[in-house]
Amino acid sequence: MSIDILSQIKRAAFVLDEKLLIQNLKLMQRVQQEADVSIILALKGFAMWKVFPLIKKYLGGATASSLNEARLIYDEMGCRAHTYCVAFLPDEFEEILKYSDFLTFNSISEFKRYFTKVKKADHDISMGLRVNPEFSPVKTELYNPASPQGRLGVLIENLPDVLPPEIEGLHLHTLCESTSYDFEKLISVFEEKFGKFLKDLKWVNFGGGHLMTHEAYDVEHLIQILKKFKSKYPHLEVILEPGSAVALNTGVLVANVLDIQKSRGVETLIVDVSFTAHMPDTLEMPYKPKIRNASDPKPYLPTYRVGSTSCLAGDFMMEYSFEQEVRVGDSLIFEDMMHYTMVKTTMFNGIRHPDICVLNSENELEIVKKFEFVDFRDRLS
Repeated sequence: MSIDILSQIKRAAFVLDEKLLIQNLKLMQRVQQEADVSIILALKGFAMWKVFPLIKKYLGGATASSLNEARLIYDEMGCRAHTYCVAFLPDEFEEILKYSDFLTFNSISEFKRYFTKVKKADHDISMGLRVNPEFSPVKTELYNPASPQGRLGVLIENLPDVLPPEIEGLHLHTLCESTSYDFEKLISVFEEKFGKFLKDLKWVNFGGGHLMTHEAYDVEHLIQILKKFKSKYPHLEVILEPGSAVALNTGVLVANVLDIQKSRGVETLIVDVSFTAHMPDTLEMPYKPKIRNASDPKPYLPTYRVGSTSCLAGDFMMEYSFEQEVRVGDSLIFEDMMHYTMVKTTMFNGIRHPDICVLNSENELEIVKKFEFVDFRDRLS
């Protein structure tokens, strides 16, 4: 995305490059076709419904973890969701059935509580159970979905020897921006612990975390291990639901320098975006986001912290160095800000939320959403 295009943006904005999104989608479509699997979009990683019709051209649907996500898939993608919830809200359950064609329970007790209602739905819904294989390459405990004491999925010792006949699939999600070699290990652990159930099932959902659109990812290895699994269990539909991979490196967050605060030898660029409100993963993970034409601190270059206009003391990022001195009015371009960013934003402190823009395939920049006072007001009461 060229600086000439981004220079048209005068307010803070998330900008999706449609051509880069299509490039990712085509790669995932190839994996689908060559490995004979289904790849679906996980809304928890990317929920920009403006491009759902485009995504539907390449992928096999989408997965939801709430009634709102399931309805958004139904309304904007035109298909029913693969729905998994850690726990279903009783007053929402019958409505969630309208928008789902796969329904995964997080526990045997939830399955027993609701399966008769699923059987009475006005269309066929395939029921599954999330399991916890207790294997994950995730190093950050906050993001580890396979903790033995965790809340996500059923441990093998808590399952009966034979699953209820209404359960047609197993779901597991233990990866996070992981490699195909991590996935290969996961399959091995999964088969060792849960393989006895597979002959009686119709599908297996290996969840997300497959970062197949990353330049270092071994796509051919992924295809081969999927083919190998499929050859052992040809009766199973295999489902992957990446979040990050769909929107990886497809867009940026443009910020503008409003002021430069100097304090005891430290200069801080005050910008019109917030790390806590607009890039929360940078503080939760934590990680230091890339800024175009900036680097880690170098003693011979102009060096700055980057901070928000919010009143939260910790709403800043440690030093970056720039080739040239930064001035008030300059723009900062935060790279790779489409996945797990927009979906987690808030309106903390009433700070103006960044616009949402699309650079379409004809290189035309479209502002698809501007957030105003009513968006802030109507989240409160």
